[in-house]
Amino acid sequence: MEKITVAKGKKVYFASDNHLGAPTMEESRPREKKFVAWLDHIKQDAAAIFLLGDLFDFWFEYKTVVPKGYTRTLGKLAELTDAGIPVYFFVGNHDLWMHGYFEEELNIPVFHKPQQFKLNDTIFFIGHGDGLGPDDKGFKRMKKVFTNPVSKWFFNWLHPDLGVKLGKYLSVKNKLISGDDDAKFLGEDKEWLVQYAKRKLEQDHYDYFVFGHRHLPLTIALNDKATYVNLGDWINYFTYGVFDGNTLTLETYKP
Repeated sequence: MEKITVAKGKKVYFASDNHLGAPTMEESRPREKKFVAWLDHIKQDAAAIFLLGDLFDFWFEYKTVVPKGYTRTLGKLAELTDAGIPVYFFVGNHDLWMHGYFEEELNIPVFHKPQQFKLNDTIFFIGHGDGLGPDDKGFKRMKKVFTNPVSKWFFNWLHPDLGVKLGKYLSVKNKLISGDDDAKFLGEDKEWLVQYAKRKLEQDHYDYFVFGHRHLPLTIALNDKATYVNLGDWINYFTYGVFDGNTLTLETYKP
């Protein structure tokens, strides 16, 4: 469990599901500029920043090629880490094909599975949220295909112009990937990430479960000590999490 000290006057920030590049690069650029403005705004008091996946609507790292674009975002992230602000990235279902670019170029550790962090004395369980819990079955099947070494090997041999074009098309059109079909509150008893968190609590104690993926800003008490938080997105809500050293809250960015 990695430990982070949040000094007085400092905060830890969480954001998820930007889907930059969707539905087109041109249409997502105002959202990207807004996100970069937020990163610039929080750098003054950020003890750490957690990005919980689907930053891009499609991302695939070839050996010497990454998708074109996102210069403002990548440049700002490099500026933050160069200034000594730790940034942690959790892959989502749209940008799971990461293989070293963020670590090597931006000094940002990348996690492919949920992780535990201790912020001061508060224990967090953090992840994107895809494929967890008793539901999300369609995506679970599709993720097995995406993460299969043979599938990745074949895709890697596509010319980048063709591979990126195909990947972007599927990201927007395939409902299992995009998650558009279930981006609505199902009720606490049907929220599969809530059910997943409750099962984890049977094994160990956590103060906060923080996920993305659902595109819904949610704060749900699991018991008298543990809370489930979904960060929402940067498409419709522009919400993010703020931990002040004691409590995690959801806020909306309004520049």
